[in-house]
Amino acid sequence: MPELIRLYIRQCFIGFGIAIAFVGMLYAFDIGGLWSLVSHSDEAVLVTAMLVISNAVVFCGVQFAIAIMRMAEPEDKDTPRGGTRARTPRLQPSPIPVVRRPRKRGPDLQERHLV
Repeated sequence: MPELIRLYIRQCFIGFGIAIAFVGMLYAFDIGGLWSLVSHSDEAVLVTAMLVISNAVVFCGVQFAIAIMRMAEPEDKDTPRGGTRARTPRLQPSPIPVVRRPRKRGPDLQERHLV
């Protein structure tokens, strides 16, 4: 069996165990009255199986992602990463033409400001 498949199966077992522990803690601490609700139900086994399986999907995925991310090689902080550094642009002022409009003076301008 390939190493990656073994890693995935191992991480899924760990995630499944975490999911069982999580649901057990939900029941033990009676979060939101969950244990009271499930213990008085006829479908307690079905509800518990649904909780464990849905949490197992999440925890298995997270556990596998953590395992994959930990496989990365550590970066060397002393060596440069390569490539060339981008030049710093030289900023020069550009002349902006100033366009001035002649001001109108008269009764129509004053009337617009009053309204």
